[in-house]
Amino acid sequence: MSTSANQATVAALSTLLASSYTLYLKTHNYHWNVTGPMFTTLHTLFEVQYTDLATAVDEIAERVRTLGAYAPGSYSAFTELSTVSEETGHPDAKTMIKVLTEDQAKIVAAAHEVIKAAETTNDQASIDLATRRMDVHEKNAWMLRSHLE
Repeated sequence: MSTSANQATVAALSTLLASSYTLYLKTHNYHWNVTGPMFTTLHTLFEVQYTDLATAVDEIAERVRTLGAYAPGSYSAFTELSTVSEETGHPDAKTMIKVLTEDQAKIVAAAHEVIKAAETTNDQASIDLATRRMDVHEKNAWMLRSHLE
């Protein structure tokens, strides 16, 4: 596949990859460090979510490679490309839930950008990947929000 014909899709996929990896790291961090009365529930939920993200980043990176480009793979590249910010503090459980809910929405938006870019070249495989990621992150946001009610 021609890289130039898919440049916008590759750029959008790279942002989705960086954002997903950053969310993976943040969710794993929260899994390790959550405390409080919801510990067991959140510890388990965060594990389910970061495990899914571990698989997702591989799939997204491989799609970038399939399109003939190199996938970003360094912390500096991810920091530059990600729409999700890293966690440097130690928030309480309720704040963790709120932050992750907001981050799920950022991933949905990044996946939507992949769809918009991929539609211009009729790249159904990238559209499918992004649609599946949107579905997962919308469901994750709902599950997280449910803990705040």
